[in-house]
Amino acid sequence: MSSLLGAVAGFRSAEWDVSPRSVTPGRQRWDVKLVLGRPRTAEILAAALRRIPGITEVRANPVTGGVLVRHDARVRATDVGRIVRRAVTLVAADPTGAGRPAPARPEAAPASQVDRGLVVRPVLAVGGGVAAGIALVKGSALSRQLVAVGGVAVATAAVLRKAWRGTGDASREAAGPGVERHPLAEIVGPHRRRLYEAVALSVACQASEIALGTFLGWTGLVLIKGQAAPLVRLGLTTASAQLFGLAGLMTAACAAVAGLSYASNLQWRRLGQDIEHDWRNRTYGHVQHLELRHLEGERTTRIAGALTDDVRQLGTFFATSAGDLLQLGTSLALLVPLFLVLAPQIAWIAFLPIPVIAWLSFHYQDKVAADYAVSGEHRARLHSQLVNTLEAGATVKSFCTEDYEAERIDRLSEEVQDSSRHTDRSTIRHAEIVRVCTTGSMAGTLLIGGRAVLDGSLPFEVFSPLIGLPQMVLLRMNRLGGIVDQYQRTITAYDRVQRLRALPVETNGTGGPLDAGKVRGEIVLDKVTFAYPDRPPALADLSMTIPAGQVTALVGATGSGKTTIAKLLMRFQNADTGSVLLDGRDVRELSRHDLRHAIGFVAQDPFLFDGTVADNIRYGSFGASDEAVTEAAMKAEAHTFVATLPDGYDTVIGERGAALSGGQRQRIALARAILKNAPVVILDEATSAVDNETEAAIQRTLRAFAADRTMLMIAHRLSTVRHADRIYVMDKGGVLAEQGTHEELLARHGLYASLWQLQAGEPAA
Repeated sequence: MSSLLGAVAGFRSAEWDVSPRSVTPGRQRWDVKLVLGRPRTAEILAAALRRIPGITEVRANPVTGGVLVRHDARVRATDVGRIVRRAVTLVAADPTGAGRPAPARPEAAPASQVDRGLVVRPVLAVGGGVAAGIALVKGSALSRQLVAVGGVAVATAAVLRKAWRGTGDASREAAGPGVERHPLAEIVGPHRRRLYEAVALSVACQASEIALGTFLGWTGLVLIKGQAAPLVRLGLTTASAQLFGLAGLMTAACAAVAGLSYASNLQWRRLGQDIEHDWRNRTYGHVQHLELRHLEGERTTRIAGALTDDVRQLGTFFATSAGDLLQLGTSLALLVPLFLVLAPQIAWIAFLPIPVIAWLSFHYQDKVAADYAVSGEHRARLHSQLVNTLEAGATVKSFCTEDYEAERIDRLSEEVQDSSRHTDRSTIRHAEIVRVCTTGSMAGTLLIGGRAVLDGSLPFEVFSPLIGLPQMVLLRMNRLGGIVDQYQRTITAYDRVQRLRALPVETNGTGGPLDAGKVRGEIVLDKVTFAYPDRPPALADLSMTIPAGQVTALVGATGSGKTTIAKLLMRFQNADTGSVLLDGRDVRELSRHDLRHAIGFVAQDPFLFDGTVADNIRYGSFGASDEAVTEAAMKAEAHTFVATLPDGYDTVIGERGAALSGGQRQRIALARAILKNAPVVILDEATSAVDNETEAAIQRTLRAFAADRTMLMIAHRLSTVRHADRIYVMDKGGVLAEQGTHEELLARHGLYASLWQLQAGEPAA
């Protein structure tokens, strides 16, 4: 331990940029430049952090430079930063991981060697080809050319293999355990059949294009020399017959290219749409079943961005770039053998730029991976701030902070602009380098091929049809920069979606089903203790009984744990110790669906959806009739104001019910709970925003509605609960201070009596 502390003291962590990205209870994200582009270093850092007691999960992503740390209550949120910086210092001082346990998936080389691997292997491959050519210098010219072509092929294969494995390993590490395939294979998922159909059509289309180019070359040959030898063997001996034959062949080839191109593009687009639809539905279904603590801990805009922009990117890549990449590969697969057979003299120069362009493209991908992650984070922050500012319009105007908010958006927008400019410079620079390579290859092919024709080593009849074909491939290589750009965006989007899908979902109970129709509604809290992450206990060894078929009230100071009790009963949270029982059964053993089916819940700040009044009341009871909706609204004292709306129950109320007042929103939410007709009803400050007259009318309705059901009322306003069968008075720290009826509690002259005197302005009798 002393040596460990010495290493920390002897190395300055300030040399590495370590900054928090987001901090939520139990989970933090950090930007650590040390791991950026270093898979081995990322694994060592994650392994070091996992050894810390209280750290439950660590993921270090070498693609984005992000480090996700999950921790339990033993580690304070304020200590996580110190722990991360200390671990970064140690790993930076000892990048090989000496003295630390090896990660689960060891790599053959340290980070520096891994980072150089993308450069070394292609260079070695080309060097080997050159060496072999020198060794054969006394052999035939054809042998030297074949060796050169072999070197080009080996270099290309090495570049592609390294890039494919590198991005796959990084994404699998970011996605967590259980993901073994390459990200593209994971994205396609169950849509392989449509993928195969699109691939087959694209291959056929590309073959037709090459045939069309060949026919055009033969046409030029007929016009220059009077005949094309391949057509003579087909029985077309005159120039006129050959031209007519070529016209027919080109017409057929054009029709084939048009039809196959249409069909392949349609299949690729449908594949992209299927992928987008499938991933959005599956990811959204996963999000809907997340534990509430994780759902509340994530930015809503970040989740929405993953479900819209990121998922759309997954489909866009296959709808556009994947088809272009396949056409490029098909062209190479067809043309390289063709050149080796017919014109080996110019094959090496025609295809020499391919490994160079491939290496440049994937090297560019590695360089801009972090830039895309940073740019995406800046865009997410800008989007989040825009949404928050628009939703807080009244607050902004009331504090006269319009200019302040405009400046804040301007500052965030500048950050997005700067990061985008940096990425754009890299993209344009790469595209222009590719253009120079392809132009140089075209010139070299014309020069070397032309000399071979002049010295008689290459027949003009062969050179003329082939000269244009490599240029088709090289011109298509110009798109490789855009393809790699889209590929990197897709991998980054995939990582963000996978991180969202890696969040744990709610677990179901292990006991039998719960029949809501047979629930009596007795609720027992037995020595329950619960604390939110990094906070003092909200409930401390609390025991209470809420009798079945009665109205029970919870009152007390803010922060005394009243709403927490409701969350434990609904299983939005689980007790740390003790148990919550419904009719004698621990709620943790019950099916969440069955449990929540048996409980009607009205939150203090009810959420209304963008739709009609009737839709919001009917939410969750979708089969309810119009008469039942109206009856529920009457019981909630909502029918009177709904009848005055322009379209009555068909009035659209906007996002979050923006067209209604706070009291109107509460009454619609109350009508929703009444329509559900559950045996247990929890009202959390359900009438706090209504006037006294409306509250009195609602209370009269609720007394009738509460017959033969259990009702738990949480309130600050004591007049709301004075007629309850039993009142529990909570004190700060989540402890039970008093219990009894309204009259009994007033007679004790305790906490409840003090609260009553403050609110009612009259002393307890």
